[in-house]
Amino acid sequence: MMKVARVRGGKGIEAITVTQEAIPEAGAGEALVRLTAATLNFRDLIMAKGLIPGIWKEPELIPLSCSAGEVVAVSSGVTRVKPGDRVVPIFAQGWLSGTQSTPTMLGGSVDGVARQYASFEAESLALLPDELGDFDGATLSCAALTAWSALTQYRPIQPGEWVLAHGTGGVSIAALQLAKAMGAQVALTSSSDAKLHRARALGADVTINYRSRPDWAVALREALGSARIANVIDTVGEVQFDDNASLLLADGQISAIGMLGSGFSWTRQQPGVSLAPISVGNRDQHEAMTAFMVRHHIRPVVDVVYDLDRIQDAYRHLESGKFFGKVGISLI
Repeated sequence: MMKVARVRGGKGIEAITVTQEAIPEAGAGEALVRLTAATLNFRDLIMAKGLIPGIWKEPELIPLSCSAGEVVAVSSGVTRVKPGDRVVPIFAQGWLSGTQSTPTMLGGSVDGVARQYASFEAESLALLPDELGDFDGATLSCAALTAWSALTQYRPIQPGEWVLAHGTGGVSIAALQLAKAMGAQVALTSSSDAKLHRARALGADVTINYRSRPDWAVALREALGSARIANVIDTVGEVQFDDNASLLLADGQISAIGMLGSGFSWTRQQPGVSLAPISVGNRDQHEAMTAFMVRHHIRPVVDVVYDLDRIQDAYRHLESGKFFGKVGISLI
């Protein structure tokens, strides 16, 4: 038997339950994985609280999309992985290469990873190098890969250029770490001086508290002098579009990712402003990112870890915003 968390989409954090269920078997073309670590994303709150109706599996869903674990069995004919391999299930199952995502997204349209065992298509598993721990791996498939895609997919960041990241959640901190390894300079905003201090320890070149400086764009412009932003990691949404656009290089990019403060900016159009909608990434991109992280000795930040039995508390901690990087779930 194994522990499994389930949530009824849109019913809220209080509707998340943890029960005992039978361990599944690997079907044709699949591998059975013993999951050991998971992390939460803001997307998980969207599913639980019903912020964007119609995008979750009905009537109930095993939540979470990001995890790592070890293969314990494979079906006949599977060659990509073998028992004993450490792996990360990719976010969009079946999206191996190219630009067209699949609708099979863990913890949304299909059951996710808040469980101790799960079977996955073997081709939708990425190997986890020994240099990265299980919780490192559990940050990769959504937050880190989104940051990687924002920095590499449409307008690859160049050494010496400026990246602006908003907040200190999983995507922004991954973007900070990746961009610094690419030779970029990074500006970062937050409402917490303590979080900004931690961001500077990770290499942030300019940090601005937008609570003490509501005119954060003016403050950033003063700090940059004649420089301009090449890429904005936009996790906040449309409410900051105009300020973000005012800071861009002529060929700069707003990477539209999140809706932490308003609706998505994905459909916002303005002459002369390049807006790139970022939708995580495929297996090839995941593997390229992982290899880059190993080469540059990047270790993701997991701020706090809860047991699966306390998954409601983990969600509440995520909702509070009182974390830096990622909130983890131990599945052992």
